[in-house]
Amino acid sequence: MSDTATTTRRTSPGGSDRPLTEAYDTALLDLDGVVYAGPDAIEHAVESLDAARTAGMRLAYVTNNASRPPKAVAEHLTELGVPAEASDVINSAQAAARLVADKVPAGSKVLVIGGAGLLEALAERGLVPVRSLDEDPVAVVQGFDPTVGWQQLAEAAYAVQRGLPWVASNTDLTIPTARGIAPGNGALVAAVRTATGAEPEVAGKPMPPMHRETVLRTGAERPLVVGDRLDTDIEGAHNGGVDSLLVFTGVTTPAQLLAAPPEHRPTYLAADLRGLLLAQPEVTGSAGGFACGGWTAVVRDGVLRLDGMGEDRYDGLRALCAAAWTALDGTGEGSGADGAVDGRKALADLGF
Repeated sequence: MSDTATTTRRTSPGGSDRPLTEAYDTALLDLDGVVYAGPDAIEHAVESLDAARTAGMRLAYVTNNASRPPKAVAEHLTELGVPAEASDVINSAQAAARLVADKVPAGSKVLVIGGAGLLEALAERGLVPVRSLDEDPVAVVQGFDPTVGWQQLAEAAYAVQRGLPWVASNTDLTIPTARGIAPGNGALVAAVRTATGAEPEVAGKPMPPMHRETVLRTGAERPLVVGDRLDTDIEGAHNGGVDSLLVFTGVTTPAQLLAAPPEHRPTYLAADLRGLLLAQPEVTGSAGGFACGGWTAVVRDGVLRLDGMGEDRYDGLRALCAAAWTALDGTGEGSGADGAVDGRKALADLGF
């Protein structure tokens, strides 16, 4: 496969004859776990994004984190050495606010469980944020903020129990921080769900409202989604019918990638954002053996086996993905029950 890959059912990572900065006009970059972790830039992110911008690729930052307004995020990026304007940042608060605005009249009061990002996004849509059910809101919107505690979650539960429309900015269960992996908005949403038995309408990745918001705000014609999460970034790209690059600087592990269902399989993969600057090697072969960059992967008796010796261990991972995904889809030979494969030794051989 050359240049851009398609988003049909994927049984191996795609290839590109050109650097991704040339094959796509806009990178839709996740932030947490891709560009930064907490207050610090991720290794190689700043110089890679600078090179991508110099090569002519537009950079847009698409995040499920609704806690901060776009201006604050842009200022943080600029401080890290990644120049950005507020218009370059699209967050799930904006997608959630658009959803709410489609449900209620302009000027309506909306109960906010979250931070400044939601407050600004609602105001942008002509809605009035309030913090108490006693102020007679007509809807409730919930997004991540590190200050959210029991009192705010209880307020949301009371509102949902009264039948108010409930919109969640996103349902990411975790969020990467400088100290490790912490509970995300999905964990907070789960508390309200448990108390009420209700389900929110979700705006953020991987749901369509976030993709719609991103396209409307960026005008991207050949977008590439770049992320670290299979269940948000990569599934969101799949739902939007666009290609994706998975980087291993956040929450996803190689073992999780090998077990990914079709909607969680990225078009491309790379160690970090330097992958934007490179062509992507093609995986060749069939169920009898998949080859990439000097490595060959095959499934025998339910076990992934890796042969050869390549210069880049991620080429080996690409070959393993092709063998594992083919087996999972039931089209390979030698897989275990229900297509399951054991890739532990093969990944260890690559140093993962």
